[in-house]
Amino acid sequence: MMEPQENTNDDSVPSPAPPPLPRERIPVQKGSVCSRSYFMVVMVFFHVYVLNVIALLLYVHYNSGSEAGSSSRDFSSRSNGHKVAEPLDPQPADPGFTRRMHLPRIEGIRVGHVQKVSLVPGKMHEMKTLSLKPLLFEIPHFLSEEECSVVVRLAQLKGLMESQVMVPEGQEELNQQLNLSPEEIFNLLDLNQDGQLQPHEILTHSRVRDGIWLTPENLREIYAGLKADHDGNGLLSLEEFGQLSSDAFQRFLLQRGVKRSQLVRNSRHTWLYQGQGAHQVLRDLRNRVIRLTRLPPSLVELSEPLQVVRYEQGGHYHAHHDSGPVYPETTCTHTRLAANTTSPFQTSCRYITVLFYLNTVEEGGETTFPVADNRTYEEVSLIQNDVDLLDTRKHCDKGNLRVKPTKGTAVFWYNYLSDGRGWVGEQDEYSLHGGCVVTRGTKWVANNWINVDPDYHRQARYQQLVSQQESQEQQLEKNPEQNTDTHQDL
Repeated sequence: MMEPQENTNDDSVPSPAPPPLPRERIPVQKGSVCSRSYFMVVMVFFHVYVLNVIALLLYVHYNSGSEAGSSSRDFSSRSNGHKVAEPLDPQPADPGFTRRMHLPRIEGIRVGHVQKVSLVPGKMHEMKTLSLKPLLFEIPHFLSEEECSVVVRLAQLKGLMESQVMVPEGQEELNQQLNLSPEEIFNLLDLNQDGQLQPHEILTHSRVRDGIWLTPENLREIYAGLKADHDGNGLLSLEEFGQLSSDAFQRFLLQRGVKRSQLVRNSRHTWLYQGQGAHQVLRDLRNRVIRLTRLPPSLVELSEPLQVVRYEQGGHYHAHHDSGPVYPETTCTHTRLAANTTSPFQTSCRYITVLFYLNTVEEGGETTFPVADNRTYEEVSLIQNDVDLLDTRKHCDKGNLRVKPTKGTAVFWYNYLSDGRGWVGEQDEYSLHGGCVVTRGTKWVANNWINVDPDYHRQARYQQLVSQQESQEQQLEKNPEQNTDTHQDL
C-alpha cells in the first residue's frame, strides 16, 4: 500500500511517479514444498496415533474397572448370602473353579521339535514332539533309575492282579433298553449297506467278547460252531444275523476255552496311591506331572491313582483308546455320582495319558500308535485284507509310530481335542495306541491318567462334592467329639 504524499505550495506540476520496479521472484525450491507436505502428513498421522492411544487407554481403563467392579460385587454378594448368577451351578468350593477354568495345552510346533521344560528345581528336561495327531511328547530321564526301581518294588509289595478288559453280559437286555431291533442293529453294522455283514464290519464295532480279542479267523470259526452262516460264504445276511444272539456268542467262546494270547491284554497290574501319606517318590512323581501338564493341581490330585503294569514275555495290549467318546446318553466314570441323570453307558474320560517306562525291555514291547499323523481316520480302514492295525501281536510293525521302552523315559499325549475355549473337546481318534508283544524279557510301565469330564458343569459339581467331603472330614478330625458314638446309639 502506497503512503499519501504531502501537500506543498510548489506550483510546479508534479512529476509522474516512477513505474513500479518489477518484483524480484524468489526462486522456490522443490524440496521446500515437499518438506512442507511431508511435515503436514506426519502431523496428521501423529494426531491420529495420539487419538488411538488415548482411546485404547480409555478402553482398558473402563474394562478393568468393570471387571473389578463385578468381582467386588460377586464377593459382596457371596458375603451377604445372595445367590449370584454364575456360569456354573452350583458354585464349586474349590477356588480354582470360581470361574471357568482353562486347561492349558502344550504346543507341539512340529514333529521333532525339542523344547525345555522345568520339572524339578535346578534341572531342565528336554521334551520332544513325536506326533501332532495325536499331540504326543517324549521326555527322557523323567525318572531316575532309583525312582523306577522304587515304583517297581512298591508295586510288588502291593501285589499285582490279572489285567483284563471284561465286557459285561446282558447285551441283549441293553439293546432292549435302547429299543433297537435286530434289523436296526444290522443296518448300523452294515457300513456299505450291501445287505451282507462282512467280518471287518462286525469287528469294527465288536472287537471284544468277554475279554477275548476277535479276529476274522476266529469269527468264521464261531459262525461254524453256532451254525450261523448257513451258506458258508463268510458273510451274514439279515436273516442269519437275526438268529445269532449275543449271549450265545459269549457262551460259545467260554466253552471253547481261551488262550492268553487271545486276550485283549495279557498283563498284571496294581494301583498305587499318590496322595498325602504316600511314598515320597510317588508324590514327587505326581508333582512332576502337574508341572509337565501345567494343569490345576486339583484336577491331577483327584484323578486315578498310579497304575503299574507288568508284561511278561508274550505279554501285549491290543490297540485301543484310553478314553471313549462322550455322547448325551453317556457319563464319565469318575463323575457319574455328580451327574443328575442315570445313564446306561459309562466311559473313562482321561484327558491326558502319561506313560512311564520303568525298565528297558530286551526285545519288543514298544508302544505303537498305528494311525499317528495319518491324513484321515476311518475305523473300517484299520482292517484291510489280512492286515489288522489293531492287532499288536501280528501287525505291530505296520503302525505309523512306535516308541521303544527305555528306563526312566516318559511319553504323554492328549486323548481329547480342545473345544477352542479352553476346555475338553471331542475325542482325538488318532490317540489309538497299544502295547506290542514282548518277545524277550519283561516290561514294566506305569500310567498316570488325568480325568476331566468334557461336561464342564458336571466336572465342577464333582469338584464341589469332593471338596465338601474333604472339608467335613477335616472338621471331624478337628472336633472328634462331634462324632456320633455308634455303640451308644445302638
